[in-house]
Order: sequence, then structure tokens, then C-alpha cells
Amino acid sequence: MEALLEVQNLSVTFAEGGHQKTAVDHISFTVKKGEILGVVGESGSGKSMTALTVMGIQPEDAKVSGRILFQGKELLSLSEEERNQIRGNGLGMVFQEPMTSLNPVLKVGMQVAESLKLHTNLPSDEIRERTLETLRRVGLSDAEGIYDKYPHELSGGMRQRAMLAMAMIHTPSLLIADEPTTALDVLVQAQILELIRTLHQERQISVLFISHDLKVIRQVCDRVLVMRGGRILEEGTVKKVFETPEHAYTKKLVGASVERTGDFRTEKTVLSVRNLNVHYKNRALLPGRNQGKKQVLSDVSFDVREGEIFGIVGESGCGKSTLARTITGLHKEYEGQIVTGGETGPQMVFQDPFGSLNPARTIGWILEEPLKVRGIRSRAERKQMVTEMLQDIGLDASFAKRYPRELSGGQRQRISIGLALSMNARLLIADEPVSALDITIQAQILELLLKINREKKTAILFITHDLSLVRRICHRAAVLYEGKILEIGDGREICDHPKAEYTRQLLAAALDENRMAEMK
Repeated sequence: MEALLEVQNLSVTFAEGGHQKTAVDHISFTVKKGEILGVVGESGSGKSMTALTVMGIQPEDAKVSGRILFQGKELLSLSEEERNQIRGNGLGMVFQEPMTSLNPVLKVGMQVAESLKLHTNLPSDEIRERTLETLRRVGLSDAEGIYDKYPHELSGGMRQRAMLAMAMIHTPSLLIADEPTTALDVLVQAQILELIRTLHQERQISVLFISHDLKVIRQVCDRVLVMRGGRILEEGTVKKVFETPEHAYTKKLVGASVERTGDFRTEKTVLSVRNLNVHYKNRALLPGRNQGKKQVLSDVSFDVREGEIFGIVGESGCGKSTLARTITGLHKEYEGQIVTGGETGPQMVFQDPFGSLNPARTIGWILEEPLKVRGIRSRAERKQMVTEMLQDIGLDASFAKRYPRELSGGQRQRISIGLALSMNARLLIADEPVSALDITIQAQILELLLKINREKKTAILFITHDLSLVRRICHRAAVLYEGKILEIGDGREICDHPKAEYTRQLLAAALDENRMAEMK
């Protein structure tokens, strides 16, 4: 196949502390016409910086060398106006989190239509019609309604479709998709991936697909590049790279899987939830109007036993996080009964620990504060306990002097787990604790949680949208849909023999991914 994009000896560096920091290190690759090329690697590997540089939207302080040829044109030598023309007509890009890429104060239709206004002389009525047609093409059936809505009025999946519409309005020759499904539920993820495949097949566009999720790469891509430290370590067909990897790092990626071993053998309960109903008040739009209520959880009942990993699985908006906040006392307006064991109650491990760690304090200070709450008065004893806690979560004593901003995502998640453990909790509530992490880091954090569960007999309420994780690590699980529990049972039994139709849909979406991966 003919080359559409050729990257030759590309390097991207930044000045940092008097030195040059290399983000992309002399890489070369080709995207052929009509193919989907995957790029896989952990955070900091250079995946996204490569994509941004191809688009010409890398940070202003980046120093770029090498060559980028698109349809035979050398992009790095073009003026900004010429690059804008190519971005408008030849290249399109979809980002991981559309909410940060969409303008919150502009209606969706205006943002999708903007490229047509900039790069064509079409009359306004024709621009509107083409915009509506593109919104329908990406699966937004209520195109007229979506056109006049603001981004915050759309669900995550709908916003991602709107981003695809923006990228596809000119039918680009190359679509760059940077982690386009990472933040989405399994059902919505399957829909977006199917949409990208359909656009690829119907329009014969090429796709540069960036992800840290090997399942997704196997599902949609023809070839794959494996990146680490700004370099390409391995490349080839998806089948060859994943079935017979050559580089040690690729082997580590492919083998990064964790499963629980053994079962809990106690009936001692650490959490009992009975007939839980949770409402949120709807704000009145006009003075004097009743606020009304929206029911988020309806008649939810379950128990978690000592040493058990209990999964709560469901898509966004089903009530998972509301359940966690209510159990931990962060949401106090509810009906029903919640009984927790232990002196300190359940402790939370959040999806993004950066928001829950004080940025102005050192890690040592952060971990020491709960010990003061527990009444441990001796500073020397607290310092020793902090050192031991850091060792328990796989970090050395030097981390006590660091600040949260100096840590990686995986290291911050370890601190979040250590913070929960420092309260001597018998139950951890882990709310999507690995969904934002790279696959190798995911495995490390899951292994840490399993180690804590195994050695300390700490129960874990594991909240996720990923049924494969439920099957691998949960003893039991409950499927939550629109605030109601549809079924409860053994974690593997629910995945292997689902009873509820919704559970079967979740499972079918996951199986479709695996089938597509096997066909590559």
C-alpha cells in the first residue's frame, strides 16, 4: 500500500533545568493508505507527543527535528496558515477527554461547523445541513437536538461522537485517535470503536490509533508500534507483535495480567447495606418552583464479608460512585440502613488520587496526618509507621520527602492506598482505581490490592465498569443498572453465566472486543 504519512527520524525535546529533555527520540514509521496503525505504550512513552507533533499542535517550547511527510508534503516546513489548511482538510484528531477539548460556552453544532466556516465558502444553510449530516453519520440520531446543546448537556459517549464529527466534517485522509475510549464504559467504548471501524471502511480513511489498552489495539488495528521512553521498541502486524513479541518490554505488556488466588472463608460482615434509597434534589429553574427529586439508587441491599473482594459493576450514571459516597458518609441524604464494622469505617481509594492529595504537603506529612487522628502521639513512632507504610505499598522511604506533583500516576495511586490503610480500615472502597492507568501500572496496583487483601484480610469493595476485572479478582459481584441491583453472585459465575439481559450486553461488548482481537 502507498504511504500516506511518513515520519522520519523525528525527535521532540524540551529545555528543563538547563538540560534538554527528550520526549520523542529519533523515531521513524509509516501510515499506509487505508490502514489502522496502533501505537501502544505507557504514559510518558511519547505516544501523544508524536501525535501532537504530526498535527502541528505540540507545545510552543518544543524543539522538533526530523521530517514529517503527509501526502508527500513536508509538514515541518509549512507556515501556520498552510498547516491549518491541512488540519482542516487532510488531518483530523480525536482526543481522550472531549470535555477538555470542546468549548463549554459554545453549542455543539457551532463547534462542529467551525471548520466548514473557516475552510469553505459554503452558505450558512448548507453548512448547517452538512453539520447535521455529519452528526448523524457518527451515530447521533437526534442531530437537531444535539446541534443546539452545550457539551455539558451530553453524556461522555455523545461528547466523543461530537468530537469525531468535528474531526470527520471534511472526511480527512488520516484520523489520529489519541486514547479515544479510555474514559468510556465498556458498552460505549464498543460503540465508539465500531464507529471508527465503520468510518474507516466506508470512507477508506487511515487511522493512527493511540492507546495503552492492548485489547483495544488488537481489536481495531492492522499493525502496531510499541513505544517506551520516546523510542519505538518493536513494530509489526498485531498478530505477530502480540503472539510472538520479541522485545522484553513487549513481553511484559502482553503478560501484564493479575488474578486473585484462593477464597475468603469467613461469614463475618464488615459492611451491610439494606434497602438503600438515594435521591438528589433537582435545582429549581425558577423561584417558587418545587425542586423535586431524582432517584439515583433504589432498594439496594448487599453484604461485604471480611477478606472478601466484592465487585460493583455498571456503566457511568448507574449509581456506582453515589453508592461509594453514601457508604463513606460523603453523601448523607438517604433512606435505608448502612452498617460498617471497625472504628474508622470504610476508606476510599479514588480513580484520580491527585485531586485527593494535598499538593502543598509532602507525602510524609500526608501519610502522617491519619496517624494523629488515630491518637498516635509519638512523632518518632509516626515517622516509623510512615516508613513501614511506604514499604508496604512498594515505595522506599525517600518518597516521604516528595510532593504529589513529583509522582507518577501509579505512585500517587499507591499513596492513596497507603493513606486508606493508615486509618487501619477493615474495608477499602476502590472506585475505578486502575481505569486511568497504563496496563503495566494497572497490574502493579491490582497486585498491591490483592496483596493487602491476602495478607491483612482487608475487604475491598471494588467499583468498576470492566467485567474482565470482576472475573479476575472479585469473589462476588453485583451488577448495578439505573440505580438497581440486577443480580448478585460469584464473580466468575456472573461473567460466565449472566442472568440479567444487561449483564449479557456488558459481556457481549467485552467478547466482541476479544473476537475482533483474535481475528487480527
